[in-house]
Amino acid sequence: MTPHVSVPLPGFTRSNRIPTDIMATEFTPFPPLAQLAADLAAGRTTSRALVETALDRIADPAGQGAAVFMHVDADSARAAADAHDRLRAAGTVLSPLAGIPVSLKDLFDIEGQPSRAGSIVLADAPAAKADAVAVARLKRAGAVLVGRTNMSEFAFSGLGLNPHYGNPLSPYRRGVKGDERISGGSSSGAAASVADGMAAIALGTDTGGSIRIPAALCGLTGFKPTADRIPKQGGVPLSSTLDSFGPIGVSVACCALVDRMLAGLEPRIPAARPLEGVRLGVLTNFVTDGVEPAVAAAVDTALKHLEAAGAIVSEVRFAPLDRLPAINRFGFSPIEAYAWHRPLLEKHRDQYDPRVLVRILKGQPASAADYLDLLAEREAMLAEAARTLWQRFDAVVAPTVPVVPPRVADLVDDDDAFGRTNALILRNPSAFNFLDTCALSLPCHLRGDAPVGLMLAGAPHADDALLAIGRGAEAVLNAIR
Repeated sequence: MTPHVSVPLPGFTRSNRIPTDIMATEFTPFPPLAQLAADLAAGRTTSRALVETALDRIADPAGQGAAVFMHVDADSARAAADAHDRLRAAGTVLSPLAGIPVSLKDLFDIEGQPSRAGSIVLADAPAAKADAVAVARLKRAGAVLVGRTNMSEFAFSGLGLNPHYGNPLSPYRRGVKGDERISGGSSSGAAASVADGMAAIALGTDTGGSIRIPAALCGLTGFKPTADRIPKQGGVPLSSTLDSFGPIGVSVACCALVDRMLAGLEPRIPAARPLEGVRLGVLTNFVTDGVEPAVAAAVDTALKHLEAAGAIVSEVRFAPLDRLPAINRFGFSPIEAYAWHRPLLEKHRDQYDPRVLVRILKGQPASAADYLDLLAEREAMLAEAARTLWQRFDAVVAPTVPVVPPRVADLVDDDDAFGRTNALILRNPSAFNFLDTCALSLPCHLRGDAPVGLMLAGAPHADDALLAIGRGAEAVLNAIR
């Protein structure tokens, strides 16, 4: 746990502002939001101190701020922090998030800024005329926005590599030259910003795992809400059907708090549900192929402890998942992305990341009949899941991704390895986007080991119930980690 950040005094230098024990492990996450809010309330820190710490870590040449952030709002963040400190001194606190540094994925609209979505294609895009609804809700809650984070171009990859703006890295093996690991995508910079303490929490998007994948590969917690829980107005879409907006943080409580704010609900955290009697269905098909031994061992250990805590753990085969590759011959993301990108492709086709371009063009030959067939197949699978999964289980369990973080060096120059790894990493989480579930990724590896995520998925619109189960599971996992 990162120690409390000290309050800066006039004339203090950077090394004075952050305690020396933090400096030894500078690139560690902030404490959970509840602890930061308590520290602010007790006067143990200030919003300005938290924001300066985040900005220092972004700017530190020993860190990866240049690859993680597309744009840093240093001046406006400082001004907002000072305003929240004055409000707090006057007895006004907008929410438990007030005055705390937050990062935003580069595809969200922020008034007065272009939304580039990690692409040079939109480098000269006009500035947004208004905030995205999700951004506006965070601002109203008092979040201090420190900047826009890097991402897979147009959010169309699960690996997080970006040939235009750099590759954010997982904290795992990051200091070992030649063995650096991907942070996962597409919300690569979002996860890295939290893992390295450049923000206390990050806002990302998830169309096929883009919140849960980087959370898993960076040892963090990520929550994908039911797709229509959070308004999606304002920003660059990937798939209007599958896109979900949600948080990456250091705990389920952090994600739950921000999720409820994004949903326009009372900013309270669902109480942890005791695991006694909670019905967990462990999938035995589709999501289990190609699972690395380290991932299998970590997940198996986690499940044994959840069962010991009282959960009813049962294996389940959901046969319709085996049809997904055939059903997604085109898929929602390629079809809907191609429809959105057509005007840009006419003018800027040669500026796209070739690995993203090929995925967008996969949707070009799809007909209206193909799209209608896809919709019908999805409705049929949702109905089957309602009958055979959500009546039997409170949550379904799978490895978030079947592998530990892959090496950057193995992927950057090898298109075949990139394609195989991308498909493998997206496979598990994207199945639950197709099923329109809410889904949570929890770290379940031992500290110091390669990061592994345990995914819990709940029925559509059972978001608060899943978060409550997630808090109970997290307490068990933290005790063994």
